[in-house]
Amino acid sequence: MGVQGLTGFVEERGVFFTELRVRDTKLVIDGSSLYHRLCFAPDADFRRGGDYGAFAAAVRDFFGVLRACGIAPFVVLDGGRGAEDRKLPTLRGRAAEQLRAAHGLSRGAGGCLVPLLTREAFVQALGRLGVPFVQCFAEADREIAGLANRWGCPVLSLDSDFFVFDLTGGYCPLSHFQWQSVRAGPQGCYVPARCFSAERFCGHFGHLSKGLLPLFAVMNGNDYIGLEALEAFFSKVRLPRGYAAGKGGKHLRLQGLLSWLAQFAEPAEAVDSVLKCLKKHQREEIRELLCTSMEDYAPSDVNLEDFFQNGSYECEAARKADVPEWVLDAFTKGKLAPLIINALILRSTFLRVQVENMQRPSAHSTALPIRQVIYGLLLRVSHSTEDASSRKQTNELPNVCEFDRCQKTVKKTFVQAASLPPDFCDDRFPLDKLMEVPLSCRQMLLLETLGVKMSFLEPIPSHLQLPIAVTCYWIRCSEPKVKLNQLKALLLMIVSGELQRIIGDPDPTVRPAEDDSVAYNEFLKWKDKKLQNNDFDLDAAHSFCQWQCCLQMGLYLNQLLGTPLSEPDLSSRLYTGTLVHRLYQELKSAPPVENLFILSPRMSQLYLVLLNTVES
Repeated sequence: MGVQGLTGFVEERGVFFTELRVRDTKLVIDGSSLYHRLCFAPDADFRRGGDYGAFAAAVRDFFGVLRACGIAPFVVLDGGRGAEDRKLPTLRGRAAEQLRAAHGLSRGAGGCLVPLLTREAFVQALGRLGVPFVQCFAEADREIAGLANRWGCPVLSLDSDFFVFDLTGGYCPLSHFQWQSVRAGPQGCYVPARCFSAERFCGHFGHLSKGLLPLFAVMNGNDYIGLEALEAFFSKVRLPRGYAAGKGGKHLRLQGLLSWLAQFAEPAEAVDSVLKCLKKHQREEIRELLCTSMEDYAPSDVNLEDFFQNGSYECEAARKADVPEWVLDAFTKGKLAPLIINALILRSTFLRVQVENMQRPSAHSTALPIRQVIYGLLLRVSHSTEDASSRKQTNELPNVCEFDRCQKTVKKTFVQAASLPPDFCDDRFPLDKLMEVPLSCRQMLLLETLGVKMSFLEPIPSHLQLPIAVTCYWIRCSEPKVKLNQLKALLLMIVSGELQRIIGDPDPTVRPAEDDSVAYNEFLKWKDKKLQNNDFDLDAAHSFCQWQCCLQMGLYLNQLLGTPLSEPDLSSRLYTGTLVHRLYQELKSAPPVENLFILSPRMSQLYLVLLNTVES
């Protein structure tokens, strides 16, 4: 969520914070805010599709600092959009903003855009580091507030809604959490931070009750409610501090609203006063809207302490939505993506834009057949139901609404779910019994969707089988066709990731060969050389975006089928955008770069195996 203009207002004044030394405490972390913050590093490259290894290293450094300061982190991630889908207009607006940012980056302008697989890399990094985390059924704010209050510890986020929640342990904005400037004290090291003081904030506006802050947030406008419904109120009421309708900025109205609310003892009294400014036929509807929206700032009844202690996630909204138990369990543990839950409950998904060629069809269109199989698995209905029999008669399959880029706008299209093989249409195996389908059948569905046979993948290390199967699919389905140098650059990048993994995170039972170390040092020397041609090739970028889209949906389908292939580790430099673009440029001008790893027989052999597999 987010309250319009509130962060800017609070930051400008600075008097609403207290200094805090964070050490030896539990800390509830808003996962979505954290991965955005770490992703937007000052030296990050947003044009070339993301450097997930560097991002994972930043995640590792962050949690290393917390551990050194005795801080026990608990990460809480947003989940799906929720059964009511109340944020749909806001999400469409954000998708349009992201599209504008992507278009600017494609033309050489500045800006930031979260790379496509950042969230997946973050979840994998948390798992590798052993950081406790949960993915909520829907938006996480209320569950974060509930857990922090249960433990009496601070919340770490960048979401202005936490200025509004009544938090016993306080709210530390990530922008004031100086984890890169750890200091030593007599009781050990600590992270210097600033904690928002709701008491100071309310005191600034006379005797404003903290209980009125949720009404303020709703009236000022947040992700769930806009100002349009209340314009009649703002045009009629006399707000203090010199506010006049149509004059001044957001902060003037915001201050005036807070000062006006300070005259009331409780929200109900203030709501009655608001309604008097509206037409009689609007009043009950607006009362309902205000009261429902204020509930968004009440801590959730989901007990996340239970989840972190024994893995139990009890959620009434998920029960009402009829989510199968195994799906909810996998989802809360981050083993299924939000796209899965949104497609299942809402039959609607957003496909995130990348820095691609806006004149061409969306990069996501390449992965459409994979998504259709995902939708087919999620939405198939038992043949015994009336709905299914009527569909059978008309040969209809369920549709899913996809929000995706079309040229330079976000448009929705309806995509038909795929018809599944007989094993998956058996009435004995509805979605809640999908894991009872034999593993061999689930693997076969995955491989058939990607158009490869297991016999082709057998020479390849197990953790690379899915990325290479996806690469085969990408070669076959991309339009325009993938160029040979694009393929070679991608495979060399994968091999470089393997080499760095062997050297930087070695298997304790196997010593790296000396020639691997020599090859790695030569690779680092090559990377340090100044690139002769650092031009940005938009067509190559579009092709690599298509590969990431295919990998993302290949990951999702593999997860939904219970991982019949090993899940690849994004945090071990499986994809490094700056590197793959550089390799592509050099392959065009200096083909010998294909022999970059020739000093390591093992890496040279791996490259040839990958190339032969894909070309075959």
